[in-house]
Amino acid sequence: MQVAEPVLPPAPTPAAEPYPSVTPWFAPLLPLAPSPTPSPTPLTCWTAGGRIEKHRLNPPEDVWSLDFRVYLPPCYDAQPERAYPVLYLIHGQNFTDEQWDRLGVDETLDRLIPTGQLPPFLVVMPRDQGWDQPEEDGFDEAFLHTLMAWVESHYRTLPQRKYRAIGGLSRGAAWALHIGLTHWALFGAIGGHSPPVFWRDGPYVAAWLDAIPQGQWPRIWLDVGDMDRQEILESARWLESLLTARGIPHEWHLYTGRHDEAYWSARVEEYLLWYAAPWQEGSLPEGAMTP
Repeated sequence: MQVAEPVLPPAPTPAAEPYPSVTPWFAPLLPLAPSPTPSPTPLTCWTAGGRIEKHRLNPPEDVWSLDFRVYLPPCYDAQPERAYPVLYLIHGQNFTDEQWDRLGVDETLDRLIPTGQLPPFLVVMPRDQGWDQPEEDGFDEAFLHTLMAWVESHYRTLPQRKYRAIGGLSRGAAWALHIGLTHWALFGAIGGHSPPVFWRDGPYVAAWLDAIPQGQWPRIWLDVGDMDRQEILESARWLESLLTARGIPHEWHLYTGRHDEAYWSARVEEYLLWYAAPWQEGSLPEGAMTP
């Protein structure tokens, strides 16, 4: 896969794009806002674990279907008045929407949510079927116009930026950075795990960062293995140096490891704890509080 070179030409200055205003092709089924009084949580559902639902959307304007998985936390059905934060996780190249599932996202959440180490939240895992650069691929348009709109109309999610995060690994990290930085007002956190930068995005990243108002930067996490492919190491280091030069707060981790599932699966718990840190009890709206 092609990635950004560490030295890039001067970038033009495009403005950050606003949230896309479109008319959904589907009918919303559920309200987005929680009611103020949560119901008691039966212990049986709290410890029984969550579940994963699989979906396929075939919007009329798209040339390919959109497959994705949604992890629902424990007691989602037992608390119909409650709304949740949502994390979007994108898989790597040559894999599908089942990769994050296979890496142990649901097992980790089922283990940590009942103990209070993590708050309950949804995880959406879409499938990217393309290989191209963003302007030739269309995954970002399907993500923003179809996936997010459908998920946040059919599931009880909190619509505020603070309660929405996006992340990915490998090519999925490139997508998370592309979508998160060009639509920064939508996401409170952006995570890049073994992150290349799309080579065609490289000349624009500085301008995307500069377009974010002072103090409104999303939380940013970057990690990569010290034995990763050279081009990915260089791309990740280039992005980290760009953030540092602009004084943009971020977390940077150079771990021991390669560009493989052993590296990512060993860090799933750490990733989830980071994404969910602002969602712990005491920071959520009243209708979303942990019992």
